[in-house]
This record gives sequence, structure tokens and C-alpha cells, in this order.
Amino acid sequence: MALLGQASGGFTESNSALRILHVGVRNTVTQLTADAFTQTNPPVVSTNVTTASGFSSQIFGVLSGSIAFARNDADTATANGVIGGPTKDGAIAGGADKPNERPLGIFINTANGQAFTNQPGIASNRGPYVSAQGTYGNKLYETKNLNTGLGLQYLIGNELIASHNGYLTNVNSGATLATNSHDVAHTSGPAGAAEAWTIGILTIAPDSSSDELVYDQRI
Repeated sequence: MALLGQASGGFTESNSALRILHVGVRNTVTQLTADAFTQTNPPVVSTNVTTASGFSSQIFGVLSGSIAFARNDADTATANGVIGGPTKDGAIAGGADKPNERPLGIFINTANGQAFTNQPGIASNRGPYVSAQGTYGNKLYETKNLNTGLGLQYLIGNELIASHNGYLTNVNSGATLATNSHDVAHTSGPAGAAEAWTIGILTIAPDSSSDELVYDQRI
């Protein structure tokens, strides 16, 4: 369903995949990693690629609407105060997710900005992201199960988590959780059971009238 109210087309013609409805915190405390400007999209799993309108494989660097991760392993072994997209550890068999890469929020803008505009991300090395609650519409999310390639159906009440590519997904249970979730190694669930960090709770699912995920953020 479309949201109530009127619009001139401004938000549908925006360069940003993330639409702020009720903001939590616009966070710029940390700096961007070097690969936040150079990563390919999708950055990790190149099969079963999303068809969401907020996705573009032609843009390098973290995308608007993608997930900002704490990156204590970035650039140097003791990196501090840096964020970026998701990565894999090539030293681990199978390329497991690097430890302690935890989701912090959602990037507001694409790191490299738009052509022929002032590019604040490059100039400042900051990538603003929204954290600490809020309500948002997001046009960047996984449309397929990264393991099986089957299309995803989003339903009100779904817990939204980070996919391996750093995009929102709702594959949060079952045998394919590990092959879809970036942080499935997080084990603070019941009896230490593996679970992923909940980024938001879906309130309006995409349909024929709107291609956004609308959700209440939880981080």
C-alpha cells in the first residue's frame, strides 16, 4: 500500500534509496573505510542479485539504503572509529564473515555521491547513517534468497536483518539463515542459539503501488 498523504514526486525522484519518515539519529561520528568508496555492488554474493529499484551494479562504494557496519578490522589490524560495508575473511575456509562486524544503522547517501554534484562523502570521509530508532522507507533490499534464488515475500511484522551483501532481508530463520545473513554467528539467543541482529520491524511491505520496505528501526 502507498503511504497516506500527497507528494509532488520529490521522494520518488530522489537519488537516495532511503526515505526518512521519522528520524532517529543522523550519525556522523565515525569515518568511512577506504573500501566504502570502492566496493562493487553487490559486494559479497554476486549470484541471485536483488532487483530492488534502489540497487545499482554500476555504482561503486556503499549505497544509500545499505547497512553501515562497525569495521574494527578495516585498513589496519587495530582500526578504530571506522564504518563501511560488509566483508569476508579470505583467511578462513569458505570466507566466513569477519568477527565483530556489527550493523549500526542505514546509510542515508551513496558514499561517492552523484555525478556533477558536490560530493560530501569524498570531501569529508564521512558517511551519514541513521541509528537509534526512527521510521523509514527503503528501496534497497534483497528480493531473492541468496542461497536458493527463490523470490522473497515480505510480510508485516517481519524482522529485517543484514544480508551478506549488507542489504535488508527477511530470511531470519530456518536452514538458509547462515547462507543469507551476514551476522548469523551472533549467539545471544535462547540457549545460545544463532540469530541475527534485528535492524527493523516491517510495517508496510512492497507491493504494486509502492516498491519500498517501510519499517520501524530497532538499532
